[in-house]
Amino acid sequence: MLDLKTLARIAPLPLRLIIGYGFFAHGLAKLERGPEHFVSIVQAIGVPFPQAMAWLTILVEIIGGLLVLVGALVPVIAVPMLAILVVALATVHLQFGFTSIKLLDVTASGPHFGPPGIETDLLYIAGLMTLVLGGPGPAAVDNWLRCRIRPRSSSTDS
Repeated sequence: MLDLKTLARIAPLPLRLIIGYGFFAHGLAKLERGPEHFVSIVQAIGVPFPQAMAWLTILVEIIGGLLVLVGALVPVIAVPMLAILVVALATVHLQFGFTSIKLLDVTASGPHFGPPGIETDLLYIAGLMTLVLGGPGPAAVDNWLRCRIRPRSSSTDS
């Protein structure tokens, strides 16, 4: 049986996995649809240097997602990931309110949803901030790096 201390120690792991995979999947989807499609979206919302910013977003989502998945450099990569979320929140989702899932109708062809609000952006922001402030949890590259970088005390130290 797991005690509360063990559960608290492993709690960041599912958060890290879903956030990392979510970012990776969104970046990959932008590539699969064709980056030029995302460039036109970035241009339409008024982001300066749309070509460069679209590609930067795609790279941050893919690379950042992978880094979060493995728990590597989480505090560093969280900064550009948070920037992407804030821009998406302010330029795309804010006008649609809070709720991210708006079921409009269900027909024979399936459910139809309205545009998403800020809920998902806020959940990703909260999750990233939790990982930055609380650490990446177990099985994280950051933990391995910390052990490698931390100076080892020798037996001659007094």
